Amino acid sequence: MGLNEQSRALVDQVATLRAQFAQTIVGNEEILDYMLKGLFSGGHLLIEGLPGLGKTLMVKTVAGLLDLQLARVQFTPDLMPADILGVNMLMESEQGRRQFHFEKGPVFTNILLADEINRATPKTQSALLQVMEEQFITIFGRDYPMNEVFITLATQNPIELRGTYPLPEAQIDRFMFKLNLAPPNLDQLERIARLQLAHLGAPVKPSPVFDTGRILEVRELIRQIPVEEEYSRFAAKFVHALSPDSPAAPEITRKYVKYGSSPRGLIALLAAAKVTAAFEGRFNLSHADLRANYLAALRHRVVLNFEAQVQKVRVDELLRDIFEECERRR
Repeated sequence: MGLNEQSRALVDQVATLRAQFAQTIVGNEEILDYMLKGLFSGGHLLIEGLPGLGKTLMVKTVAGLLDLQLARVQFTPDLMPADILGVNMLMESEQGRRQFHFEKGPVFTNILLADEINRATPKTQSALLQVMEEQFITIFGRDYPMNEVFITLATQNPIELRGTYPLPEAQIDRFMFKLNLAPPNLDQLERIARLQLAHLGAPVKPSPVFDTGRILEVRELIRQIPVEEEYSRFAAKFVHALSPDSPAAPEITRKYVKYGSSPRGLIALLAAAKVTAAFEGRFNLSHADLRANYLAALRHRVVLNFEAQVQKVRVDELLRDIFEECERRR
């Protein structure tokens, strides 16, 4: 199958997946798209939202549509790294010999839902975040790789601070995207009620649209999408403008930003732009692809200073202003 045929097939599959997703989930199309962008580019997601907004159902639905294994871990202060990674157990064979056997933890899956990740202690958080970065763990000198398709979807509650351990900036940086899950509006609330009452006791079981083999094919297709110098240069200038120490930083950056983005932010932005182009059947980037993804790729990587907190400056508004300033300088 040629590139054009593969591209058309991907567009059709994504449209089918979105339609089936809508049969179970009301709204949250943006969350779905970023789950797919993370999956097809090998990145992880941090989702911030209030409890009861359907995050678990959403992830279960996506896992079913992708025919992937899902594991859910509820993070609590007493959760230990071994509860996530696995543990070496001393076993006795039929011959009476004792040997260690590694019992794999829930991290050995395709989609790991880390619910309320900020409730676990830093020791447990770092164990998971190391897996996300390195894609393997080492137990007693032996390496255990993750599945070829592996993505972490971590959630945290933005209003509850008691009994929580906020993720340090260096660890948050390992998430490709940060998404803000908003409460449903009035129309969506009514649709949710009708949908849930209609399926009460008989939830819709999604039919798989992708499988592991097809996901790997799509990843390879997206890798082949070129990034023209015009767009990579603009993205680099934008990320550079987020640093207050940059000579090209606008006044608003110097006034409100304490630390700018790492190079991971630039890579995440360009990778997300490539997936966006692929979803629209294009084998080339456009400026609109960058505009569509810069908030999710960078909102968790910019640290505001005390002045911004006093003035109640929101990071999304700041990013929009800086992006528009960079557009004017093009």
